[in-house]
Amino acid sequence: MNNRDFTFIDLFAGAGGLSEGFVANGGFIPVAHVEMNPHAAMTLKTRTCYYYLRENNRLEEYRSYIRGEITRDELFARMPVGMLDTVINREISDETTNEIFNSIDGILQNANIQNVDIIIGGPPCQAYSLIGRAKDPDNMRNDPRNFLYRQYIRFLTHYRPRMFIFENVPGILTAGNGETFRNIIREFNEAGYTVEHRIIDASDFGVLQRRKRVIIVGWQNQLQLRYPEFERVEFHATVNDILEDLVQLERATVNNTYVLEPNNYLIESGIRCHDDILTHHECRFHNPRDVEIYRRVITAWNDGHRRLRYTDLPEELCTHKNRSAFLDRYKVVAADLQCSHTMVAHISKDGHYFIHPDLEQGRSLSVREAARVQSFPDNYFFEGPRAAKFVQIGNAVPPLMAKGLAQGIRQIIENL
Repeated sequence: MNNRDFTFIDLFAGAGGLSEGFVANGGFIPVAHVEMNPHAAMTLKTRTCYYYLRENNRLEEYRSYIRGEITRDELFARMPVGMLDTVINREISDETTNEIFNSIDGILQNANIQNVDIIIGGPPCQAYSLIGRAKDPDNMRNDPRNFLYRQYIRFLTHYRPRMFIFENVPGILTAGNGETFRNIIREFNEAGYTVEHRIIDASDFGVLQRRKRVIIVGWQNQLQLRYPEFERVEFHATVNDILEDLVQLERATVNNTYVLEPNNYLIESGIRCHDDILTHHECRFHNPRDVEIYRRVITAWNDGHRRLRYTDLPEELCTHKNRSAFLDRYKVVAADLQCSHTMVAHISKDGHYFIHPDLEQGRSLSVREAARVQSFPDNYFFEGPRAAKFVQIGNAVPPLMAKGLAQGIRQIIENL
Protein backbone atom coordinates (compact mmCIF):
# COMPACT_ATOMS: atom_id res chain seq x y z
CA MET A 1 0.00 0.00 0.00
CA ASN A 2 1.34 3.40 -1.00
CA ASN A 3 1.03 5.85 1.91
CA ARG A 4 2.63 8.88 0.30
CA ASP A 5 0.86 12.20 -0.06
CA PHE A 6 -0.65 13.14 -3.40
CA THR A 7 -0.48 16.60 -4.94
CA PHE A 8 -3.36 18.44 -6.56
CA ILE A 9 -4.25 21.70 -8.27
CA ASP A 10 -7.69 23.22 -7.65
CA LEU A 11 -9.06 25.15 -10.65
CA PHE A 12 -12.00 27.56 -10.42
CA ALA A 13 -11.50 26.96 -6.72
CA GLY A 14 -14.13 29.30 -5.28
CA ALA A 15 -13.97 29.42 -1.50
CA GLY A 16 -12.31 26.00 -1.42
CA GLY A 17 -15.08 23.54 -0.58
CA LEU A 18 -13.75 20.87 -2.94
CA SER A 19 -10.18 21.40 -1.82
CA GLU A 20 -11.23 21.33 1.84
CA GLY A 21 -12.56 17.82 1.43
CA PHE A 22 -9.31 16.60 -0.12
CA VAL A 23 -7.15 18.21 2.56
CA ALA A 24 -9.42 17.11 5.41
CA ASN A 25 -9.34 13.54 4.11
CA GLY A 26 -5.59 13.49 4.64
CA GLY A 27 -2.88 12.56 2.18
CA PHE A 28 -3.62 15.30 -0.36
CA ILE A 29 -1.39 18.36 -0.64
CA PRO A 30 -2.60 21.43 -2.57
CA VAL A 31 0.00 22.79 -4.97
CA ALA A 32 -2.11 25.75 -6.05
CA HIS A 33 -5.62 27.16 -6.00
CA VAL A 34 -6.69 29.29 -8.95
CA GLU A 35 -9.67 31.59 -8.39
CA MET A 36 -10.70 34.86 -10.02
CA ASN A 37 -12.96 36.26 -7.28
CA PRO A 38 -10.88 38.39 -4.89
CA HIS A 39 -13.01 37.65 -1.81
CA ALA A 40 -12.94 33.89 -2.43
CA ALA A 41 -9.17 34.05 -3.07
CA MET A 42 -8.72 35.84 0.25
CA THR A 43 -10.79 33.14 1.96
CA LEU A 44 -8.46 30.53 0.46
CA LYS A 45 -5.44 32.37 1.84
CA THR A 46 -6.97 32.53 5.29
CA ARG A 47 -7.73 28.82 5.15
CA THR A 48 -4.12 28.18 4.13
CA CYS A 49 -3.08 30.02 7.29
CA TYR A 50 -5.39 27.83 9.35
CA TYR A 51 -3.82 24.60 8.14
CA TYR A 52 -0.24 25.86 8.50
CA LEU A 53 -0.82 27.10 12.05
CA ARG A 54 -2.68 23.94 13.04
CA GLU A 55 0.15 21.73 11.76
CA ASN A 56 2.65 23.80 13.72
CA ASN A 57 0.69 23.86 17.00
CA ARG A 58 0.05 27.60 16.67
CA LEU A 59 -3.69 27.55 16.18
CA GLU A 60 -4.22 30.21 18.84
CA GLU A 61 -2.78 32.74 16.38
CA TYR A 62 -5.55 31.88 13.92
CA ARG A 63 -8.12 32.20 16.70
CA SER A 64 -6.71 35.62 17.54
CA TYR A 65 -7.45 36.69 13.99
CA ILE A 66 -11.03 35.45 13.85
CA ARG A 67 -11.66 37.03 17.26
CA GLY A 68 -10.51 40.33 15.78
CA GLU A 69 -7.44 40.66 18.01
CA ILE A 70 -4.97 40.84 15.12
CA THR A 71 -5.42 42.08 11.56
CA ARG A 72 -5.41 39.96 8.46
CA ASP A 73 -2.11 41.50 7.41
CA GLU A 74 -0.63 40.51 10.77
CA LEU A 75 -1.93 36.96 10.30
CA PHE A 76 -0.53 36.72 6.79
CA ALA A 77 2.83 38.07 7.92
CA ARG A 78 3.25 35.00 10.14
CA MET A 79 3.24 32.65 7.16
CA PRO A 80 6.44 31.38 5.48
CA VAL A 81 7.56 33.43 2.50
CA GLY A 82 5.72 32.37 -0.64
CA MET A 83 3.15 30.14 1.05
CA LEU A 84 0.21 32.40 0.27
CA ASP A 85 1.38 32.77 -3.32
CA THR A 86 -0.06 29.30 -3.90
CA VAL A 87 -3.45 31.05 -4.07
CA ILE A 88 -3.50 32.56 -7.54
CA ASN A 89 -6.15 35.26 -7.85
CA ARG A 90 -6.51 35.29 -11.63
CA GLU A 91 -9.20 34.62 -14.16
CA ILE A 92 -8.46 31.53 -16.24
CA SER A 93 -8.52 32.58 -19.88
CA ASP A 94 -6.53 32.41 -23.11
CA GLU A 95 -4.74 35.59 -22.05
CA THR A 96 -3.76 34.44 -18.54
CA THR A 97 -3.24 30.68 -18.70
CA ASN A 98 0.47 30.75 -19.64
CA GLU A 99 1.13 33.21 -16.83
CA ILE A 100 -0.69 30.92 -14.40
CA PHE A 101 1.37 27.98 -15.68
CA ASN A 102 4.55 29.94 -14.94
CA SER A 103 3.37 30.66 -11.39
CA ILE A 104 2.49 27.03 -10.69
CA ASP A 105 5.68 25.76 -12.33
CA GLY A 106 7.62 28.03 -9.98
CA ILE A 107 5.73 26.65 -6.98
CA LEU A 108 6.51 23.10 -8.05
CA GLN A 109 10.19 23.89 -8.55
CA ASN A 110 10.57 25.69 -5.22
CA ALA A 111 8.87 22.81 -3.39
CA ASN A 112 10.85 20.20 -5.35
CA ILE A 113 7.60 18.56 -6.47
CA GLN A 114 8.05 16.47 -9.59
CA ASN A 115 4.46 15.70 -10.56
CA VAL A 116 0.90 16.87 -10.09
CA ASP A 117 -1.13 13.78 -9.27
CA ILE A 118 -4.66 15.16 -9.55
CA ILE A 119 -6.47 18.20 -10.89
CA ILE A 120 -9.82 19.05 -9.33
CA GLY A 121 -12.44 21.72 -9.94
CA GLY A 122 -15.22 22.79 -12.21
CA PRO A 123 -15.95 25.96 -14.19
CA PRO A 124 -18.74 28.32 -13.09
CA CYS A 125 -22.04 26.54 -13.53
CA GLN A 126 -24.32 29.43 -14.51
CA ALA A 127 -24.07 28.69 -18.23
CA TYR A 128 -25.17 25.09 -17.62
CA SER A 129 -27.76 25.55 -14.88
CA LEU A 130 -31.42 25.16 -15.71
CA ILE A 131 -32.26 28.38 -13.84
CA GLY A 132 -29.61 30.35 -15.72
CA ARG A 133 -30.82 29.05 -19.05
CA ALA A 134 -34.44 29.83 -18.17
CA LYS A 135 -33.57 33.45 -17.44
CA ASP A 136 -31.53 33.97 -20.61
CA PRO A 137 -33.48 34.63 -23.83
CA ASP A 138 -30.81 32.77 -25.82
CA ASN A 139 -30.77 29.83 -23.39
CA MET A 140 -27.10 30.66 -22.54
CA ARG A 141 -25.96 29.32 -25.92
CA ASN A 142 -23.55 32.21 -26.47
CA ASP A 143 -22.27 32.47 -22.92
CA PRO A 144 -18.46 32.17 -23.01
CA ARG A 145 -18.56 30.14 -19.79
CA ASN A 146 -19.85 27.25 -21.89
CA PHE A 147 -16.28 26.77 -23.12
CA LEU A 148 -14.27 27.16 -19.90
CA TYR A 149 -13.85 23.40 -19.82
CA ARG A 150 -11.27 23.91 -22.59
CA GLN A 151 -9.14 25.92 -20.17
CA TYR A 152 -9.40 23.00 -17.75
CA ILE A 153 -8.15 20.71 -20.54
CA ARG A 154 -5.16 23.02 -21.11
CA PHE A 155 -4.12 22.32 -17.52
CA LEU A 156 -4.53 18.59 -18.08
CA THR A 157 -2.33 18.80 -21.16
CA HIS A 158 0.33 20.86 -19.40
CA TYR A 159 0.58 18.90 -16.12
CA ARG A 160 -0.58 15.42 -17.19
CA PRO A 161 -2.08 14.40 -13.84
CA ARG A 162 -2.88 10.75 -13.49
CA MET A 163 -6.49 11.53 -12.56
CA PHE A 164 -8.87 14.46 -12.42
CA ILE A 165 -12.28 15.37 -11.03
CA PHE A 166 -14.50 17.76 -12.96
CA GLU A 167 -17.61 18.88 -11.06
CA ASN A 168 -20.69 20.69 -12.30
CA VAL A 169 -24.48 20.94 -12.16
CA PRO A 170 -26.71 18.29 -13.77
CA GLY A 171 -27.79 20.86 -16.33
CA ILE A 172 -24.45 20.37 -18.05
CA LEU A 173 -25.83 17.08 -19.43
CA THR A 174 -28.60 18.81 -21.38
CA ALA A 175 -27.00 22.17 -22.27
CA GLY A 176 -27.18 22.74 -26.01
CA ASN A 177 -29.45 19.70 -26.33
CA GLY A 178 -26.62 17.55 -25.00
CA GLU A 179 -24.07 18.71 -27.56
CA THR A 180 -22.02 20.63 -25.00
CA PHE A 181 -21.52 17.55 -22.84
CA ARG A 182 -20.71 15.35 -25.79
CA ASN A 183 -18.05 17.86 -26.81
CA ILE A 184 -16.61 17.91 -23.30
CA ILE A 185 -16.27 14.12 -23.19
CA ARG A 186 -14.80 13.98 -26.69
CA GLU A 187 -12.21 16.65 -25.92
CA PHE A 188 -11.23 14.96 -22.66
CA ASN A 189 -10.69 11.78 -24.68
CA GLU A 190 -8.64 13.64 -27.25
CA ALA A 191 -6.46 14.97 -24.44
CA GLY A 192 -5.57 11.37 -23.54
CA TYR A 193 -8.04 10.64 -20.74
CA THR A 194 -10.67 7.98 -20.26
CA VAL A 195 -13.68 9.49 -18.49
CA GLU A 196 -16.85 8.37 -16.80
CA HIS A 197 -19.50 10.39 -15.02
CA ARG A 198 -22.22 9.92 -12.42
CA ILE A 199 -24.88 12.16 -10.92
CA ILE A 200 -24.14 12.17 -7.21
CA ASP A 201 -26.14 13.71 -4.36
CA ALA A 202 -24.34 15.47 -1.51
CA SER A 203 -26.79 13.89 0.94
CA ASP A 204 -25.14 10.53 0.25
CA PHE A 205 -22.05 11.84 2.04
CA GLY A 206 -23.78 13.04 5.20
CA VAL A 207 -24.53 16.57 4.01
CA LEU A 208 -27.96 17.63 5.32
CA GLN A 209 -28.93 18.96 1.91
CA ARG A 210 -30.26 17.64 -1.39
CA ARG A 211 -27.62 18.77 -3.87
CA LYS A 212 -27.08 16.78 -7.05
CA ARG A 213 -23.91 17.25 -9.05
CA VAL A 214 -22.34 15.64 -12.09
CA ILE A 215 -18.95 14.25 -11.12
CA ILE A 216 -16.71 13.43 -14.07
CA VAL A 217 -13.66 11.37 -13.17
CA GLY A 218 -10.87 10.96 -15.71
CA TRP A 219 -7.63 9.01 -15.80
CA GLN A 220 -4.78 8.64 -18.26
CA ASN A 221 -5.70 6.13 -20.95
CA GLN A 222 -2.83 3.76 -20.23
CA LEU A 223 -3.79 3.36 -16.57
CA GLN A 224 -6.93 1.32 -17.31
CA LEU A 225 -8.67 2.37 -14.11
CA ARG A 226 -12.34 2.47 -13.16
CA TYR A 227 -14.79 4.98 -11.75
CA PRO A 228 -14.32 5.15 -7.97
CA GLU A 229 -16.73 3.52 -5.55
CA PHE A 230 -17.82 6.37 -3.30
CA GLU A 231 -18.87 5.12 0.11
CA ARG A 232 -22.28 6.25 1.31
CA VAL A 233 -22.28 7.98 4.71
CA GLU A 234 -25.37 8.11 6.89
CA PHE A 235 -26.01 10.28 9.92
CA HIS A 236 -29.14 10.01 12.03
CA ALA A 237 -29.83 13.71 12.03
CA THR A 238 -32.21 16.41 10.86
CA VAL A 239 -31.55 19.93 9.64
CA ASN A 240 -32.39 21.20 13.12
CA ASP A 241 -29.12 19.64 14.29
CA ILE A 242 -27.21 22.39 12.47
CA LEU A 243 -29.43 25.14 13.87
CA GLU A 244 -30.23 24.33 17.48
CA ASP A 245 -26.96 25.36 19.17
CA LEU A 246 -26.92 28.87 17.69
CA VAL A 247 -28.42 31.81 19.54
CA GLN A 248 -31.67 33.30 18.26
CA LEU A 249 -31.14 36.44 16.21
CA GLU A 250 -33.15 39.57 15.81
CA ARG A 251 -33.21 40.83 12.26
CA ALA A 252 -30.02 42.57 11.07
CA THR A 253 -27.97 41.42 14.05
CA VAL A 254 -24.79 39.54 14.81
CA ASN A 255 -24.37 37.31 17.84
CA ASN A 256 -21.53 34.83 17.79
CA THR A 257 -22.72 32.79 20.74
CA TYR A 258 -23.27 29.07 21.12
CA VAL A 259 -26.19 28.28 23.42
CA LEU A 260 -25.77 24.50 23.52
CA GLU A 261 -22.95 22.00 23.49
CA PRO A 262 -22.37 20.43 20.06
CA ASN A 263 -24.68 17.53 19.27
CA ASN A 264 -23.57 14.20 17.83
CA TYR A 265 -24.05 15.25 14.22
CA LEU A 266 -21.99 18.41 14.57
CA ILE A 267 -19.14 16.46 16.17
CA GLU A 268 -19.24 13.39 13.92
CA SER A 269 -19.44 15.47 10.75
CA GLY A 270 -16.59 17.71 11.89
CA ILE A 271 -18.71 20.84 11.55
CA ARG A 272 -18.13 21.87 15.17
CA CYS A 273 -15.49 21.05 17.77
CA HIS A 274 -15.74 21.84 21.47
CA ASP A 275 -13.09 24.58 21.25
CA ASP A 276 -14.47 26.33 18.15
CA ILE A 277 -15.12 30.06 18.07
CA LEU A 278 -18.41 30.91 16.36
CA THR A 279 -18.16 33.46 13.56
CA HIS A 280 -20.45 34.78 10.81
CA HIS A 281 -23.68 34.22 12.75
CA GLU A 282 -25.14 37.36 11.22
CA CYS A 283 -28.36 37.94 9.34
CA ARG A 284 -29.69 40.63 7.06
CA PHE A 285 -32.42 43.20 7.64
CA HIS A 286 -35.92 42.33 6.40
CA ASN A 287 -38.64 44.90 5.82
CA PRO A 288 -42.05 44.48 7.52
CA ARG A 289 -43.68 43.11 4.36
CA ASP A 290 -41.12 40.31 4.06
CA VAL A 291 -41.39 39.55 7.77
CA GLU A 292 -45.15 39.08 7.37
CA ILE A 293 -44.61 36.82 4.36
CA TYR A 294 -42.05 34.82 6.35
CA ARG A 295 -44.57 34.44 9.18
CA ARG A 296 -47.14 33.05 6.79
CA VAL A 297 -44.85 30.60 4.99
CA ILE A 298 -43.34 29.33 8.27
CA THR A 299 -46.82 28.82 9.72
CA ALA A 300 -47.93 26.95 6.61
CA TRP A 301 -44.87 24.70 6.72
CA ASN A 302 -45.41 23.92 10.39
CA ASP A 303 -49.04 23.10 9.57
CA GLY A 304 -48.55 19.86 7.67
CA HIS A 305 -45.50 20.81 5.60
CA ARG A 306 -47.47 23.04 3.24
CA ARG A 307 -45.42 25.16 0.84
CA LEU A 308 -47.08 28.48 0.05
CA ARG A 309 -46.82 29.67 -3.51
CA TYR A 310 -46.42 33.35 -4.25
CA THR A 311 -49.94 33.48 -5.63
CA ASP A 312 -51.26 32.09 -2.33
CA LEU A 313 -50.28 35.30 -0.55
CA PRO A 314 -52.70 38.22 -0.05
CA GLU A 315 -52.58 40.72 -2.86
CA GLU A 316 -51.29 43.49 -0.61
CA LEU A 317 -48.11 41.44 0.05
CA CYS A 318 -47.39 40.70 -3.62
CA THR A 319 -45.19 43.32 -5.27
CA HIS A 320 -43.74 41.22 -8.09
CA LYS A 321 -45.46 41.51 -11.45
CA ASN A 322 -44.38 38.01 -12.46
CA ARG A 323 -47.14 35.68 -11.25
CA SER A 324 -46.35 32.73 -13.52
CA ALA A 325 -42.73 31.77 -12.72
CA PHE A 326 -40.63 31.18 -9.59
CA LEU A 327 -43.75 30.92 -7.47
CA ASP A 328 -41.78 29.13 -4.72
CA ARG A 329 -39.54 32.17 -4.16
CA TYR A 330 -40.33 32.11 -0.42
CA LYS A 331 -39.23 28.82 1.08
CA VAL A 332 -38.63 27.60 4.62
CA VAL A 333 -35.61 25.47 5.44
CA ALA A 334 -37.15 22.22 6.70
CA ALA A 335 -35.76 21.74 10.20
CA ASP A 336 -37.49 18.43 10.89
CA LEU A 337 -36.34 16.67 7.71
CA GLN A 338 -33.03 14.96 7.02
CA CYS A 339 -32.16 17.32 4.19
CA SER A 340 -32.61 20.94 3.26
CA HIS A 341 -33.30 22.02 -0.31
CA THR A 342 -30.28 22.99 -2.40
CA MET A 343 -28.24 25.96 -1.22
CA VAL A 344 -27.56 28.41 -4.06
CA ALA A 345 -25.66 31.68 -4.40
CA HIS A 346 -28.91 33.63 -4.81
CA ILE A 347 -29.07 33.67 -1.01
CA SER A 348 -26.76 36.69 -1.34
CA LYS A 349 -29.60 38.67 -2.96
CA ASP A 350 -32.48 38.47 -0.51
CA GLY A 351 -32.60 35.23 1.51
CA HIS A 352 -36.28 34.57 0.73
CA TYR A 353 -35.54 31.06 -0.50
CA PHE A 354 -33.82 30.13 2.79
CA ILE A 355 -36.10 31.21 5.62
CA HIS A 356 -35.22 30.09 9.14
CA PRO A 357 -37.89 27.69 10.43
CA ASP A 358 -38.28 29.41 13.83
CA LEU A 359 -41.43 31.55 13.74
CA GLU A 360 -40.15 33.74 16.58
CA GLN A 361 -37.07 34.82 14.65
CA GLY A 362 -38.78 35.61 11.34
CA ARG A 363 -35.61 35.91 9.27
CA SER A 364 -33.53 34.23 6.61
CA LEU A 365 -30.50 32.10 7.41
CA SER A 366 -27.36 33.64 8.82
CA VAL A 367 -24.05 33.27 7.02
CA ARG A 368 -22.91 30.56 9.44
CA GLU A 369 -26.17 28.65 9.14
CA ALA A 370 -25.84 28.66 5.34
CA ALA A 371 -22.25 27.45 5.69
CA ARG A 372 -23.42 24.61 7.93
CA VAL A 373 -26.06 23.56 5.40
CA GLN A 374 -23.13 23.23 3.01
CA SER A 375 -21.18 21.28 5.72
CA PHE A 376 -18.39 23.85 6.14
CA PRO A 377 -16.78 23.53 9.58
CA ASP A 378 -17.29 26.39 12.02
CA ASN A 379 -13.55 27.14 11.95
CA TYR A 380 -13.86 28.02 8.24
CA PHE A 381 -13.60 31.81 7.96
CA PHE A 382 -15.01 33.55 4.89
CA GLU A 383 -13.56 36.87 3.78
CA GLY A 384 -15.41 39.83 2.30
CA PRO A 385 -18.74 41.54 2.98
CA ARG A 386 -21.79 39.52 3.93
CA ALA A 387 -23.15 39.23 0.37
CA ALA A 388 -19.75 37.98 -0.86
CA LYS A 389 -19.70 35.34 1.88
CA PHE A 390 -23.13 34.09 0.84
CA VAL A 391 -21.99 33.85 -2.79
CA GLN A 392 -18.91 31.84 -1.82
CA ILE A 393 -20.99 29.48 0.29
CA GLY A 394 -23.79 29.04 -2.24
CA ASN A 395 -21.39 28.24 -5.09
CA ALA A 396 -19.25 25.78 -3.13
CA VAL A 397 -18.92 22.04 -3.24
CA PRO A 398 -19.93 20.80 0.25
CA PRO A 399 -16.71 19.78 2.03
CA LEU A 400 -18.26 16.56 3.39
CA MET A 401 -19.14 15.55 -0.15
CA ALA A 402 -15.65 16.48 -1.32
CA LYS A 403 -14.15 14.39 1.47
CA GLY A 404 -16.09 11.37 0.21
CA LEU A 405 -14.88 12.00 -3.32
CA ALA A 406 -11.30 12.23 -2.06
CA GLN A 407 -11.60 8.92 -0.22
CA GLY A 408 -12.81 7.20 -3.37
CA ILE A 409 -10.03 8.69 -5.47
CA ARG A 410 -7.38 7.72 -2.90
CA GLN A 411 -8.48 4.10 -2.89
CA ILE A 412 -7.65 3.95 -6.57
CA ILE A 413 -4.62 6.16 -6.95
CA GLU A 414 -2.66 4.84 -3.98
CA ASN A 415 -2.44 1.42 -5.67
CA LEU A 416 -0.87 2.73 -8.86
